[in-house]
Amino acid sequence: MDITADITVIGEGAADAVPDVMRLHTGVEVRRQSAAEAFAGARAAAARLAEALRGAGVAAHDLRTTELSLGPEYEAYPKVSAYRAAQGVEAVVRDLARADHVIDTVAGVGEEARLNGIAFEVSDPDAALATARDEAFRQAAAKAGQYAGLAGRPLGRVVSVSEESGAPPRPMARTMAAEAQDSVSPGRQAVHVTVRVGYDFGD
Repeated sequence: MDITADITVIGEGAADAVPDVMRLHTGVEVRRQSAAEAFAGARAAAARLAEALRGAGVAAHDLRTTELSLGPEYEAYPKVSAYRAAQGVEAVVRDLARADHVIDTVAGVGEEARLNGIAFEVSDPDAALATARDEAFRQAAAKAGQYAGLAGRPLGRVVSVSEESGAPPRPMARTMAAEAQDSVSPGRQAVHVTVRVGYDFGD
């Protein structure tokens, strides 16, 4: 507690924000009899996937490699049955009207393609954060006024303000199994702010 304040209270505020960006977690997976064949197959499939995503409107700088793996699979150790190679790709879709089309594009790349999930986020949460801060501060002021009244003193000036938390909306992850039931929908996400405010008693 701030020792310079006669009253210190906490206010909380929240505001909804509409996600406008989708992160699509996808990639390719290939199994072949040799490690070299598996790796080459995965790299070729990943190149086809990237080309398809660019053709679907995803900018080249919005594509990112998230995994690159190669390893044996055993029928009964130490006997190797095949080699598995995988390459993960994250695609940032900034036009949500094209989200379904981008997902369908991945599925059309071929049997090597994998859809691992999506996450929605808000690219610019400042307006929602400002609304949440307004609500949090009003709540803190109301609490302080009540405590001052209970103490039989007038409420004075604000002497300290600190924000306890005010993170942007966290990405909302959904599995592709859930998405298969309906069209892609970002819904809404809540921004939360907690503010600590210190007041003096008035004269």
